[in-house]
Amino acid sequence: MADHPRAIDLGDGLRKDAVVADRTTPDEELMRALYDEHAGPLLGFVLRLVGGDRQRAEDVVQETLLRAWRNADRLRGASGSVRPWLVTVARRIVIDGHRSRQSRPREVDAGPLELIPAADEIERALRLMTISEALGDLTEAHREALIETYFKGRTVSEAAEVLGVPAGTVRSRVFYALRSMKLSLEERGVTA
Repeated sequence: MADHPRAIDLGDGLRKDAVVADRTTPDEELMRALYDEHAGPLLGFVLRLVGGDRQRAEDVVQETLLRAWRNADRLRGASGSVRPWLVTVARRIVIDGHRSRQSRPREVDAGPLELIPAADEIERALRLMTISEALGDLTEAHREALIETYFKGRTVSEAAEVLGVPAGTVRSRVFYALRSMKLSLEERGVTA
């Protein structure tokens, strides 16, 4: 069956000449007529609303025409042009989109985050485990002297007071504790 030109009467203000196959439905005819007559001006209007973002504007126009298709029965019965209805729907879609973007966190591209050097937590955890094991190899007296001076940051005099021993004893215990730690760590494969 060949296509032939015919006039489509879609109500007041919606008369449009088009080439339409006989198998089209009135809804398809309405959508073609709406698109042909209103899509261009509607896109220009929406482009201004979305700050020139053409892709977003096209999405809004598409959604507007989809809503027009869903309301085809109401539009057919409407008097006058449907452009004010389309403009109102498009404006509301833009507003709703703006509000939904404001209500949730912005999406961020993770690409730049991959370039930021980060501390390797696995290496740190393994190092701490190895040091803890090496501390376990020390005598109680050497371990206490090392913990008080190196890990708690106390002076030899402060450590001596806490441990209840002379300062010279603390120095001696720290010296031998460090020597034992070095050997213990070397046995575990850790080198300075």
